[in-house]
Amino acid sequence: MPLQCPVDLATSKQEPSCGDQRISQDVERFCRQLSSVASKLIVSPFTLIYYTYQCFQSTGWLGPVSIFGYFILGTVVNKMLMGPIVAKLVQQEKLEGDFRFKHMQIRVNAEPAAFFRAGHVEHMRTDRRLQRLLQTQRELMSKELWLYIGVNMFDYLGSILSYVVISIPIFSGVYRDLSPTELSTLVSKNAFVCMYVISCFTRLIDLSTTLSDVAGYTHRIGELQETLLDMTLKSRDGEILDESEWDLARAPGWPATERTDTAFLLERVCISAPSSNKPLIKDLSLKISEGQSLLITGNTGTGKTSLLRVLGGLWASTWGESQPWPVGGSVQILMDFGPHGVLFLPQKPFFTDGTLREQVIYPLKEIYPDSGSADDERIMRFLELAGLSSLVARTEGLDQQVDWNWYDVLSPGEMQRLSFARLFYLQPKYAVLDEATSALTEEVESELYRIGQQLGMTFVSVGHRRSLEKFHSLVLKLCGEGKWELTRIKVE
Repeated sequence: MPLQCPVDLATSKQEPSCGDQRISQDVERFCRQLSSVASKLIVSPFTLIYYTYQCFQSTGWLGPVSIFGYFILGTVVNKMLMGPIVAKLVQQEKLEGDFRFKHMQIRVNAEPAAFFRAGHVEHMRTDRRLQRLLQTQRELMSKELWLYIGVNMFDYLGSILSYVVISIPIFSGVYRDLSPTELSTLVSKNAFVCMYVISCFTRLIDLSTTLSDVAGYTHRIGELQETLLDMTLKSRDGEILDESEWDLARAPGWPATERTDTAFLLERVCISAPSSNKPLIKDLSLKISEGQSLLITGNTGTGKTSLLRVLGGLWASTWGESQPWPVGGSVQILMDFGPHGVLFLPQKPFFTDGTLREQVIYPLKEIYPDSGSADDERIMRFLELAGLSSLVARTEGLDQQVDWNWYDVLSPGEMQRLSFARLFYLQPKYAVLDEATSALTEEVESELYRIGQQLGMTFVSVGHRRSLEKFHSLVLKLCGEGKWELTRIKVE
């Protein structure tokens, strides 16, 4: 397999669900289960042939025919019981991988999710996945119960069958010329032979539960191999996006936050990283009010994102008592987070699992119907404004469930465009953007900021491009070692 295949697999539209689990876990389970049955499958034919011959010598043709017929019946019954188990096992492995992936997604994107105040939403989504997994496991166990009953029933009936096979030639008079001592010796010998033949078959029947697991893992690994084979034979095509103008109407129906002209009020705030004694910002006093957009600039490591974490309530604003610098100051958050309040677009865009509609309205929890939603027109409008009209065709609609990971199928520019489509839909009064246009051209950046201004947003932006200054009133330059400069941008 080519070295780039793992990366291609993660980004392929044909990617089987949870490819990482199929490679790391399903293959390991498949090999372990197969190794446990391989020795029995190899040895059983030889022992069956030998003891079938011995059984024929002792009981005639009736003994082997009865035993083989019994085994065929047991195989048919267990095959019928195994069929639903294989399908349910495949479903369980898929849901288990989805549940594990959801935990990984939350762990990796903990900070962006916290900026969106999405803890409750992600808790509900994760809990739904857990409930689906538990329900599937319950259904699998109920189906396996019948298989275990069938397997054990054939085990016990097999021991009875051995005596039935022996009794037929005895009661039919085949051994009437033998003395009681000779007859008991013969019965003991024949019983051993017949029971061993039946034991060989019952051991094979006992493998039904293991073979059902092997069949499930084989199905999932086979899908993975087919996908990898197809990927070596096909090339991928790119897609082009475009933009358009639309009428910008404010969304009705959301509860308005308490009327205030100020979102954040900082007084003599000091900031450092939680695990560091090095000051990032000292004695910062700042008022962020409606219509006074703020641009935050500075070199790497001067505390730009750290300041946003403080504004978002993720970090404390002062050092500990053991620090030599004076502590104190306060950060007042005077505006609610969410629609018509304050919305953060973190440096790393955050997308949850689900449909395109769910990405745009995130983190709102409303359950929309499959079609005919009153918001369809608005969502389509803002996707068009963000240059993502073709994304609707790729997802086959707003409500079409997709199996892929959004981070794998969207380019960095598309992810930032989709974040702005979400911003336009939620229409907050204050938009806090942490280099939210770094993967876009200056022309696209200007257009997105212009639309945000038309929607009445006040920006708090972290960025490096001078082209951003025309959309802001103030510039906060972080100089390092706790120093900063706040200047007003001159309107030309």
